[in-house]
Amino acid sequence: MKRIIAIALMATAVASVHAQAPAGGRPAFTMSEGQISGQIVDGEGKPISQASVNLLKVVKDQTTGKEREILVKSTSSSENGKFNFPGISPKEKWKLKISSVGYTSIDLAVDYSDSKTAAKDLGAIKLDNDTRKLDEVTVTGRKALLEMDIDKKVFNVEKNIVAAGGTAIDVLRNMPSVQVDIDGNVKLRNAAPTIFVDGKPTTLTPDQIPADVIDKIEIITNPSAKYDASGSMAGILNIILKKNKKAGYNGMVTLGGDRFGGTNFMGSLNLRQNKFNISLTGMNMRMRTNTEGDSHRTSTINGIESTVDQDIEGKTKGMITFGRLGVDYDLSPKTTLSVAGVLVQGKFKPNENSSILTTSSNIESRSDRISESERSFKPRGLQAGLVQKFKTEGEELSVDFNYFGGNNTSNGLYTTNYRNASREISGTQIQKNIGSGDNKFMTVQADYVKPFKNGMKLETGVRAQINKLKNLNNNSLKAVDKDDFENITAASANYNNKNSVYAAYASIGGNLKDWVSYKVGLRAESSTYDGELLNTNEKFHNKYALSLFPSLFLSKKLTEKDQIQMSVTRRVNRPNFFQLIPFVDYTDSLNITRGNPDLVPEFTTSGELSYSRTHGKGTFLATVYYKRTNNLITRYLTQEVNPVTNKMDFINTYINANSSKNYGAEFTYTNNLKKWWDLTADLNFYNSKIEVDEKTPSEGMWTVFGKLNNTFNLQKNWNLQLAFEYQGKTNMPVTQGQTFGPPMNQAQSSSQGYIKPFYGIDFAIKKSFLKNQAASATLAINDIFRTRGNTIVSSGEGFSQTYYRLSNPQLIKLNLSYRFGKMDMNMFKKNKNQNSMEGIQMQ
Repeated sequence: MKRIIAIALMATAVASVHAQAPAGGRPAFTMSEGQISGQIVDGEGKPISQASVNLLKVVKDQTTGKEREILVKSTSSSENGKFNFPGISPKEKWKLKISSVGYTSIDLAVDYSDSKTAAKDLGAIKLDNDTRKLDEVTVTGRKALLEMDIDKKVFNVEKNIVAAGGTAIDVLRNMPSVQVDIDGNVKLRNAAPTIFVDGKPTTLTPDQIPADVIDKIEIITNPSAKYDASGSMAGILNIILKKNKKAGYNGMVTLGGDRFGGTNFMGSLNLRQNKFNISLTGMNMRMRTNTEGDSHRTSTINGIESTVDQDIEGKTKGMITFGRLGVDYDLSPKTTLSVAGVLVQGKFKPNENSSILTTSSNIESRSDRISESERSFKPRGLQAGLVQKFKTEGEELSVDFNYFGGNNTSNGLYTTNYRNASREISGTQIQKNIGSGDNKFMTVQADYVKPFKNGMKLETGVRAQINKLKNLNNNSLKAVDKDDFENITAASANYNNKNSVYAAYASIGGNLKDWVSYKVGLRAESSTYDGELLNTNEKFHNKYALSLFPSLFLSKKLTEKDQIQMSVTRRVNRPNFFQLIPFVDYTDSLNITRGNPDLVPEFTTSGELSYSRTHGKGTFLATVYYKRTNNLITRYLTQEVNPVTNKMDFINTYINANSSKNYGAEFTYTNNLKKWWDLTADLNFYNSKIEVDEKTPSEGMWTVFGKLNNTFNLQKNWNLQLAFEYQGKTNMPVTQGQTFGPPMNQAQSSSQGYIKPFYGIDFAIKKSFLKNQAASATLAINDIFRTRGNTIVSSGEGFSQTYYRLSNPQLIKLNLSYRFGKMDMNMFKKNKNQNSMEGIQMQ
């Protein structure tokens, strides 16, 4: 009953808040033909960069009849002092508020009555020097919760206080459209997305990125031709890190802990002066995870039925250290060079105890399995980029180099104690697994953007990606009544793998008549992979022919508040080496896995149709979507001869299913309802269906997924956040990549299983204090009612299984933060550009 009431409340909130939102407000985005531009200069006519320019629409209040101003867009002037607001309706009344530290602010009315064109150029706008003594300055403001572009949604996360002291996993857990399972695996509309950091691919996982350095999240559900075509069933999550844009310095120190013994420490420092911008971030997290669960499997092999019941308790100790140093240098007003280095080091020690009861032919046998393992990793990353701007506003060439590499080690000891009828140990089997590996991930990309006078814009680029992977793995077994370990050659994987993708794309976008915007693109990709099993000297090679991936985006503005969008794309997901190699992973004798060298790529065609409406300070977005995938790559549990025991056993492998269909409707609503109340609601209804083959009937499964996030900004600098999520019965996610979980993390098939409904509620309270609210304390409680456990049900030929797990329920976290920054005239050498005084103290 609680779950039914929760769903009803969420649906009511989305509908009623949309209907009752106040009139007038900030549009989510516009596609009108007009624009307002100009250049900010000082008293000597020199350009002022990074000046704050706010565009406000002047409207008449329907209640009082008086005019009032509504913030529509904000931007900062470029290095040459110029700014531009495209997509402005000449029929409206507009006003600019311009400010820059060290100068007096001005308000400027924009009058279209004397303009013959929709493009309004205000020319040079002079700011006078502010002769008042500049002490500490606090900048406050409320970013829009949701910003939208023609091919993505952008969510600002500054109000997401329940994630304080956590990682990107905690941030994503509260993002609309995004699902996070019990092991931290991220899904976008029930499929695994590609993770970007600052618009670039990365080998970093979300649990290796601290939440406090994230500025916003871009959700790209249907990527255009500009992006990689790989990752067919899901889109892209682009994590944008915070970056200093003002001269001066500011930073933050954060310290926290939780009730299970986890701790976190993070410090950041940003320094900008003249041509340099330097950012430094360091973090250390000690994680403690408690897991409880149970499993029940019934199977029939050679006509004999047996059952296996497990009670599972696990504890994981983990540590991650994260460091990032970035430097931006302006070679000229139009040329910027950026270099950033990332260092990560981590170690996880999962320990799990399982009590196992096996029943076969009415004979019971008991055993205990103790899993002790350790995994460490040391990723290293280097990013370098060059941005060259040209005389034409918006024309730009960028070249990026991205490298991530590192090594990892793992070792595990799995002890199984067999017990007799008296529960005494009658025999012991010990399995040992030792592994190591390293990977190198490199991309080189060049992009060019060329705008034209008629509003058309050309985007084109080339990209090369090379990924090298090496793995050494050895399995050995000390059987019952044996004194020595014996290598299990058939279950030891030693391999090299190289995967290369080469791509080029071009897209053209612009505006047509009747407020219609378009963006059409075409991407071409070819790829190869080479692999070698070192134990057997088997070599694998595959070259995927050149494939074309078109994309089309259309947008029509119905009114100033209403707009519709449509997009169609084609994408691909190529099998990775883990899925291809015919290696049997016998680490867990109850969960044996093997690759399939006969896999072929899957291709997906996706379509979306969206309607958006702005009402007051709220934005409502409704989307219907459809995806069809041919040759879907999915897990599949089947009976085969176990190469280790030479007996029939259940083997988890991968197959190409005939096809997969996924369609549904999503409703997102964000609003600054009051000065003290921000709301984000998301509701997603979808149907997923996997057709394994012509002989196997398949029925689609309807499900619902929703989130409701309320942030209350109370008096005396108190903030509260209450977040709720609900996941209905749903199919297992498809195309989920290789993940690192605890031992006995049963492999499941997306074509043979589903997840039972569950929900979770999180709460956080934050108090800001000291001068300018520079310090804050945040107390957060996750999964208040212990309801976020996963129950997975799967079945197939000769087996059925139910598997339940609950991790870190009712986690209480306390986080302390201190922000600092100062605008100090004597901090740097004085220069003629007064804009160098733009230091701020951030709040």
